[in-house]
Amino acid sequence: MNTKNKILITGTSGFIGYHVASYFLNKDYIVYGVDNHNNYYDIKLKIKRCNLLKKYKKFFFIKDDIQNKSFSSLLGKIKPDVIIHLAAQAGVRFSYKNPFKYIDYNITGFLNLLESMKKYKLNNLIYASSSSIYGNVKKYPIKENFEFNPENFYGLTKVFNEKLVDVYLKNYQINSVGLRMFTVYGELGRPDMFIPKIINNLKTRKFIQLYNNGNHYRDFTYVGDVSKIIFKLSNTNFLKNKKNLILNICSGKSISIIKIIKLISQSINIKPLVKKLSFQKGDMLKTHGNNKKLIFLIGKFNFTNIAKGIKKTLVFKSF
Repeated sequence: MNTKNKILITGTSGFIGYHVASYFLNKDYIVYGVDNHNNYYDIKLKIKRCNLLKKYKKFFFIKDDIQNKSFSSLLGKIKPDVIIHLAAQAGVRFSYKNPFKYIDYNITGFLNLLESMKKYKLNNLIYASSSSIYGNVKKYPIKENFEFNPENFYGLTKVFNEKLVDVYLKNYQINSVGLRMFTVYGELGRPDMFIPKIINNLKTRKFIQLYNNGNHYRDFTYVGDVSKIIFKLSNTNFLKNKKNLILNICSGKSISIIKIIKLISQSINIKPLVKKLSFQKGDMLKTHGNNKKLIFLIGKFNFTNIAKGIKKTLVFKSF
């Protein structure tokens, strides 16, 4: 086993956090999971994920908020080899309704994490950024050196996170890998995410709302692939590079959301009811990431085909 075998993951009752924790646990790692079980969406789903993780003997769950002093003390007590920070207030549209929550979780909480790492001399961090920082661009695929142009408050907080890490690396030698994730989907997904909403609306015979008349494209990335990539990154020398390594985490393929609806409806044999609407503020017309930097670093990687990923997603009730 790799010597870095004690991992702390924030947001383990969340969608991506749950899958990443499961992956490490299946590799026989000790995983400390932290989550505050807030009510952004149905808490029953968060508890379900948490209970699945609790079946592992090497999983230790702590209900706490990353903004709290108790969380800081927890880091000092555990002293994990690597911290994987996935806790955040998610959701683009919700950021217009309650921007203060994004300040609390995505900025204040992240700052508390970095301050705690400084205090206890914890130097290895993998953290979630987002493709939202790019906003609407005119050239594709999107590379890591493209300028920031966030279209929403959520994306703006992720830009600030990356800048914060730069400061802590420069002054306190905190090594890090920032993950700019592109539209992650999969089993037990958040009910407010695109694919779970499509599945739910199809099965309940509700109208699927297509903003901008459905003329959107997304670089969908299967959550199992994200988990494997994070595992690979934690088991390399990337965290010893003394820099804030930024990587696009994406399949490198952009697919029409109308095609996604067709794939799902054909898989469950239900014809969709569609309502076309105008463009909604904060949305991006297209996401299409360049993953060549990632592949160069981790080696050849076979991303899950979207049709196969959707079939895996349909195995679980994700809403």
